[in-house]
Amino acid sequence: HEELAAIVTRSARILETPITPDGAMEIARRARGTARVANRLLRRVRDFAQVRGDGVVTGEIARAALDLLRIDPLGLDDMDRLILRTVMEKFSGGPVGLASLAVAVGEEKQTLEEVHEPFLIQSGLLKRTPAGRVATPLAFRHFGLTPPAADAAQGKLF
Repeated sequence: HEELAAIVTRSARILETPITPDGAMEIARRARGTARVANRLLRRVRDFAQVRGDGVVTGEIARAALDLLRIDPLGLDDMDRLILRTVMEKFSGGPVGLASLAVAVGEEKQTLEEVHEPFLIQSGLLKRTPAGRVATPLAFRHFGLTPPAADAAQGKLF
């Protein structure tokens, strides 16, 4: 996250926005590992800091702004959480096919596959298997749920 925090700090300087190292790191942590996302979040947090604070982006201000935007500490937004919860709760953790998942969350298959899935897979929260998408134990823990037993996900063959 250090490289992304440096990018956030540089962008803040360009935007003439005072930022603390803690504020830059908080934005970097929730930016999905992407500079473009980090810069978008910085602009939103800057606006929040100007309205609700003294204009300085501190760690506390960044956390409050990102919480208000419903971006959690892992960088998940509402749709990411809906996708994971759907796999875990409606499909018992998976496997679930892309078409079924798309219908269940009300999103296009292509959008799921190209926009949401890459980050969820890179984060270790979702696996793509030949049988379908599967929520990982990390995803269950993130939501405070107990992962199903390994053989329960496989199902009984005989």
